[in-house]
Amino acid sequence: MKPVRRETVDLSNFPDLVVIYLGMRVRKPSGIKTILGFGPRISRSVEARPDGLLLHESLVYSLFPPHVGMRQVWRDFESLERWTRSKPHADWWRQYLRNSGGTSFWHETYRMRGGIEAVYIDLPKPVGLMNLAPIRPARGHLFSARGRLHLSGEGVPRPAVAEEDLYPERG
Repeated sequence: MKPVRRETVDLSNFPDLVVIYLGMRVRKPSGIKTILGFGPRISRSVEARPDGLLLHESLVYSLFPPHVGMRQVWRDFESLERWTRSKPHADWWRQYLRNSGGTSFWHETYRMRGGIEAVYIDLPKPVGLMNLAPIRPARGHLFSARGRLHLSGEGVPRPAVAEEDLYPERG
């Protein structure tokens, strides 16, 4: 009997590596159209090779209900954040937060230097870290990924959607 080939990776050249898992789940029949519409846009954005994106993989979490997503590996959090606050991502995010098109969305971010953050939008049942930690509203210091990771925000571009834009009643 031949033993299994066991391997690992040397990540020492990637001290600031960030891995983000994202998912979009159909909640209503219209969500199928929404998910199919995002696919080509995401493919084009990946083909444009945004600075700092090291790896992109598409994932299927379930077929019924349709729940698809991706795993991306970024050089560092700043590269990921810069991309999310620029076009086309910023436009997608603003549009999505105005109308989710019958879908739910989530992401979980893991940093090599420590720290995990996550956000969940309109999920009918918990996924991922929601299954083990208390669920809180993503407001105040928990509104942004930077805030959830407890990172300072000096010199950071304005988010695609600010809390006061999404929740104007907060005042």
